Amino acid sequence: MGSSPRWLSRYKDGQQDQVWQELRLLGGAVRESEWAGEAQLVCDEMAHRARHNVELIVERLTAEGYRFHRNDDEETPTRGHIPPGPGAEAQAAWLQERFGAVPMTLLSWVRIVGDVWLVGTHPQWASSASGDPLVLQVEGTHHPDSSIRDYFDEGWTGWQQDQADDPDNAGLFVLPLAPDRYHKANVSGGGPYGMVLPDRCVDGLFNWETTMPFVSYLNWVFREGGFPWPSGEATQWRVRRRLVGGMLRL
Repeated sequence: MGSSPRWLSRYKDGQQDQVWQELRLLGGAVRESEWAGEAQLVCDEMAHRARHNVELIVERLTAEGYRFHRNDDEETPTRGHIPPGPGAEAQAAWLQERFGAVPMTLLSWVRIVGDVWLVGTHPQWASSASGDPLVLQVEGTHHPDSSIRDYFDEGWTGWQQDQADDPDNAGLFVLPLAPDRYHKANVSGGGPYGMVLPDRCVDGLFNWETTMPFVSYLNWVFREGGFPWPSGEATQWRVRRRLVGGMLRL
């Protein structure tokens, strides 16, 4: 690959878009190259910035009296962000072992960011759950009474069976990481959001209402203060303006 691409230093200097473009063009080949370690460092830096953004949003929402709760009828209280636990490294290793190839960006998220659940109710914005609040559950710490590995494994096994029975219609496997925007608001909706696997690339494809690179999805969500879907209410924009300041670009 020639001289060092200096991805990390360029990324920190503000060339995030250019660095991601170069890494995506290399596809899975970067994992076998001498620059695989630097590519992972870029992903780790991305995750540290994402954690900063998540913590800032949660801190501001908490200060405004936001109630983080599950998307159930009881609105069971929960935490907006649970940092990586002692099993995070093992979870990242299990994902790679089970699914063969997992994008580096998702592995960095597991190890550095943790689980995020911004579903809840804002005191001045009663329908805040309809704003498609950011949710990413990879370690499964918000639901300690159930195994997220079993959940992932069930979906993987079912997809493999679909592949065997009807390969033309099985589609790609999507690791389910979040309910869709309807289920977040506790109404009937579609399939979950998640990462397309297996994928050896540095940054993977995130499947939600459409499909786009994971980091592009995160940048879009953070630009909107964690609530990207417009609800048509003026209150949403007033809340959003208070949330977006200080967001770091990934």
